[in-house]
Amino acid sequence: MSELPVFRYHPDPLTTGALVPSEQACRCCGLARGLMYALAPYSTHAGLAGALCPWCIADGAAETMFAASFVDDYPLLQAGLPLDVVNEVCGRTPGYASWQQEVWQAHCGDACAFHGEAGLADVAAASAASIALFEQDYPFWQEGWADLAVRYQPGGAVALYRFVCLHCGVTRFGLDLA
Repeated sequence: MSELPVFRYHPDPLTTGALVPSEQACRCCGLARGLMYALAPYSTHAGLAGALCPWCIADGAAETMFAASFVDDYPLLQAGLPLDVVNEVCGRTPGYASWQQEVWQAHCGDACAFHGEAGLADVAAASAASIALFEQDYPFWQEGWADLAVRYQPGGAVALYRFVCLHCGVTRFGLDLA
């Protein structure tokens, strides 16, 4: 297997489950390299779930060949991020599975790095800045962070996704409900 490409905004796609072992050939490059993207990209082409290798995602070949996007661009555009950042996240970065719709977090004028579903230790260690950002982003969550921190169970009906700012290191949490 070739060395895994580096994804600036998704540093460990094996751990997050975005990439899975596979012996099948990639539909883009035709090579069997031992890993495939586990999810289906946004595309009008059918049959792409589990059929694209991370190398074709990283170099943009899958985006070009299948007009594929791996992440919804709307939240990143709404955050006012530069188009080159939006294009890298959406077209050349593995996405993640969520209950509803993934919402890639941004901070310091850049996309954050995705680190998977938050664990109990991540929630317990959340800084005041992280909590304030969460409560600003999810004002409908009336119970507040304190209630969520007590009730949260990874893998449950309430999902918290952990993102880390590449510039200041603050953790942002994305919320998704089953």
